[in-house]
Amino acid sequence: MTLSLNQYHTIAISILILMLGEFLRNRIFLLKKYCIPVPVVGGLLFTILLLIGYETNSFHVKLNMVFKDLFMLLFYAGIGFTASWKLLKKGGPQVIVFLILSSILVVFQNLLGVILGNALGVGSLVGIATASIPMTGGHGTSAAFAPVLESVGLEAATTISLAAATFGLVAGSLIGGPTGHYLIEKYHLNSSEAGKIDLDKIDDQAIIKESRKRSLIVGTYQLLLTVGFGCIISDLLTKTGLAFPASVGGMTAALIVRNWADNTSCFKLRLNEISIISNVSLLIFLALSMMTLKLWQLTSLAVPMLILLFAQTGMMFLFAVFVTFRFMGKNYDAAMIAVGHCGFGLGAVPTAMANMQSVESKYGPSPRAYFIVPLVGSLFINIVNSFIITIFINYCK
Repeated sequence: MTLSLNQYHTIAISILILMLGEFLRNRIFLLKKYCIPVPVVGGLLFTILLLIGYETNSFHVKLNMVFKDLFMLLFYAGIGFTASWKLLKKGGPQVIVFLILSSILVVFQNLLGVILGNALGVGSLVGIATASIPMTGGHGTSAAFAPVLESVGLEAATTISLAAATFGLVAGSLIGGPTGHYLIEKYHLNSSEAGKIDLDKIDDQAIIKESRKRSLIVGTYQLLLTVGFGCIISDLLTKTGLAFPASVGGMTAALIVRNWADNTSCFKLRLNEISIISNVSLLIFLALSMMTLKLWQLTSLAVPMLILLFAQTGMMFLFAVFVTFRFMGKNYDAAMIAVGHCGFGLGAVPTAMANMQSVESKYGPSPRAYFIVPLVGSLFINIVNSFIITIFINYCK
């Protein structure tokens, strides 16, 4: 039996998946502890249901994903609006240094994936699908780049990258605390050494709350116009003969608009409203992406994938200890930044924050780390990561 769903039915099911995921995560301790995203919780249950239908040959579900790209573009354009050079400079030299270190890690993650993927005989594309796409990028980047990997020959890209992203969330949670404990105890650090940072000097309009109806309307207009501008950029990029995801055009357009707005008084961006629309779009986009997982495709890749993912976890620990900690100053702040780096370098910023909160409860606070890690992890590294991934995919295709 085949159940064919139109685009509206598919969207409705994605919303039910989000509601189920939120319900379960709020009630299951481990899901909350490891910061497993709501779309992943509900989406995995849906894909398990599809797996049962596939294995028993009793039913199949045909989905219509016509709106999936729209929600992806809305999300990534929202990410692009956060890339303010003015804000980056105001964050100070340490923010720029940490962004550089995070970018170097992205390169290393992809190099490791390509080299090890070829050594294991599964190919460089599988290696890339388990590298910075799911690790530093997380589920959002995994879902966005999977179609690009599929277009250059990796049929199971969506399943591999999203499964790797889920592994990364757990791994990032598990190694963050031990990394902090090791560094703090070894170097006898304490929170009294942690530098203070005057957050009042950071002029980030994205945190200004505006609830007026007009602001939401204008923010929606700005986001949709930017998506249209981004599609023009994407069309121009494809003429180069290289493989670019549509998200790169959207992010680039938003980056241009944001930095122009920062340096002109012609108009004001509704950044808070854009952020809300972008976050809602991410949830729906991820739910739709999870619905397309084909878990049966992982059978032949189980062992190589585990080797690749454990190798990425080991490299993240070594990079945090010997690179992030040392170059960020070898003090308590640096140790906490290394802890956070383990979180978003393998999973997501919420994992990074949970890691730092865990270490803070035992050893004390680090205001500077709480500013630097989410600023780099939530904003700038996503853009850098996307461009680095694009280079590797085009080199290996």
